[in-house]
Amino acid sequence: MAEPLNGAGLRVGIVASRFNEEIVAKLVERAHQELARLGVRREDVTQLSVAGALEIPLALQWMAQSGHYDALVAIGAVIRGDTYHFEVVSNESARGVMDVALEFGVPVANGILTTDDEAQALARADKGAEAIRVAVEMARLRARLQEQQR
Repeated sequence: MAEPLNGAGLRVGIVASRFNEEIVAKLVERAHQELARLGVRREDVTQLSVAGALEIPLALQWMAQSGHYDALVAIGAVIRGDTYHFEVVSNESARGVMDVALEFGVPVANGILTTDDEAQALARADKGAEAIRVAVEMARLRARLQEQQR
């Protein structure tokens, strides 16, 4: 059985897109509620705003390069339209988020929703909190592994 998550002392960076702002605002709200529940102090959280999901990976990369964060979280909402653009944005934003995690060794939780419609996205507002839990869990795992290597 996993031990309860505790985010006390962690520095967390969040990058949220402004596209589909109503949905993203709900995801961000739930993310901040979860951070508080897990004991992460507000002053240990930095949130950046970018235009859309494709801009999230670059902002995450800048945050990762700083070496200041224990975990990062991507938050956005991509909703299917009538063109192929949905697939491009969904796939490339996910690839970019993963690339940052692998390049910098910093946990990056992907809270970018990819849904068929707005109703599906609104029904998944708790994904913001879920992304925070993943980020905290991975930050703690990384810290344990680093401690074992000393």
